[in-house]
Amino acid sequence: MHPPNVPASRNRRRDFAVAGACGVFVAAMVGMSFAAVPLYNWFCRATGFAGTTQVATAGPGTVLDRRIEVRFDANVSGGLPWRFEPEVNAIELRIGDVVTINYTVTNDSASETVGQASYNVSPPTAGAYFSKINCFCFTEQRLKPGETREMPVVFFVDPALAKDPEQDGLTTIVLSYTMYPVRQNEPPRVERGTAPAPGKG
Repeated sequence: MHPPNVPASRNRRRDFAVAGACGVFVAAMVGMSFAAVPLYNWFCRATGFAGTTQVATAGPGTVLDRRIEVRFDANVSGGLPWRFEPEVNAIELRIGDVVTINYTVTNDSASETVGQASYNVSPPTAGAYFSKINCFCFTEQRLKPGETREMPVVFFVDPALAKDPEQDGLTTIVLSYTMYPVRQNEPPRVERGTAPAPGKG
């Protein structure tokens, strides 16, 4: 016959095991949530998923006779008083040509504002073959009132596209940018008649 405290001890061990398993599960879920964004970005860059372009340090060294049209699109999100446009609406280039296109942005407001661009290409499957050597995307742009700035994009269409039978009918790629406002940290407000704390004035 077992001592009366054995079942209670077993129950406690079972409760501790369940609590431990739950803790591990919660920690794993938190870790996955933090890893999700960089993993998603890596996946998009590696595969061109969702129209994500590729990053290159130099041109491909091969230029094909096949030509393709690249159109340029510029958008400004609400809350950002900027004018944003490409220098040309479209160009025709040979696959493998390294091309530089400038986008122009102007701050139409009476105060300094900060924006940042995101981008994609369409059709989305073209992202795996659209490589940028230089780009202003994901770099904060701080503009003074009335300031205008030119921002270059250096890119090429990878000759590997010609080996993909799914791209045989591709004649046009659209490169699209959207500027979003970037919120800046506001300095602490001091009420009238209140002196700042020592060492912080």
